[in-house]
Amino acid sequence: MDAQERAWLDEYRRGDREALGKLVEHYRRPLYSFILKMTEGRVDADEIFQEVWIRAIRKLDAFREENFLGWLFRIAHNLIIDVARRRKLFVDPETGTHGSQSRSSWVHRLPASGPGPATHAAGHDLGRKIQEALARLPPEQREVFLLRTEGEVPFKEIAKIQGVTLNTALARMHYAVLKMREALRDEYRAFGGRST
Repeated sequence: MDAQERAWLDEYRRGDREALGKLVEHYRRPLYSFILKMTEGRVDADEIFQEVWIRAIRKLDAFREENFLGWLFRIAHNLIIDVARRRKLFVDPETGTHGSQSRSSWVHRLPASGPGPATHAAGHDLGRKIQEALARLPPEQREVFLLRTEGEVPFKEIAKIQGVTLNTALARMHYAVLKMREALRDEYRAFGGRST
């Protein structure tokens, strides 16, 4: 946590509500992006994002850690699991099924990420393929991948968030990267890369 973030936290604890707004805005992009890519869509993401902040505010006096964003990710992780349990969105490791939700309906509701209008046609297709590849990852691997790539969360913190060993978190990232690379092999070659 840098000095500015710590100052905002201290200001909020002293009653400055605007300081909380600064914190929310500061962490909005990585936190919301993570939540959006781990949930059903924008409505779920909005609700979970708000609930993360409600829970964080309630427990702010107990926060003593160094990594505030990591703490927010842990809260989000727990809320996402709660939502998934209620809706059975994630694959059941025992059966490999998705409960009442089909994979294709879930994938098609993912928001398209992409470049601006000038490269829309090619970029939209690539963005869609990346989102589809990401959606096919097992939830634990997808979460590690997003925490690391979107949130730049250290692996030690990811392991803590997921409640696993550091080696397990590293292995999940390794497998996620391998699966993403395999799924996007043709696109990688098109950009002049070599596929292994």
